[in-house]
Amino acid sequence: MQIHALGLEDFCEEEYTLIGIHTALEDYRLAYLLNKNLQTCFSKSQKDLELEGDQNRASFSIYNFCSKKYAFDWSLIANISKIEHQAARNEFFSIIETRMYLIPEEKKVDYFIKISGELTADFVADTVKKIKTIEQVVTSYSINKDTLKSKDFLIF
Repeated sequence: MQIHALGLEDFCEEEYTLIGIHTALEDYRLAYLLNKNLQTCFSKSQKDLELEGDQNRASFSIYNFCSKKYAFDWSLIANISKIEHQAARNEFFSIIETRMYLIPEEKKVDYFIKISGELTADFVADTVKKIKTIEQVVTSYSINKDTLKSKDFLIF
């Protein structure tokens, strides 16, 4: 009798495109500007994406948009979670800020846009080009998700 083992990747192989954004903007401001430039309608998710690290609990904001025109689901996801905690009493600065990253191998990326579905290269290139026109965005580019070690954090 032949036995066939199924791995987690057999169930979770979702087709999506990933775009990285470098900006100093707050999440709500970036969502507003993306809505304005991409004709999207990102809205804040009721729950953030929460992960537990060694000693910290990180919370990453998520904004969602469902495109009826193209049947794509869009997510704007913060890559950085800032955690403030109290330092020892005898230190000069009493509050220390720690940063945790959703995708640690992409530490320079501030936000990701995840677009679920099969997209054409032209659509992705046009979206990246429109994001780059936002004055407060430093740069934006498509990311090859297959090179990411932590891509499982993008499945939600």
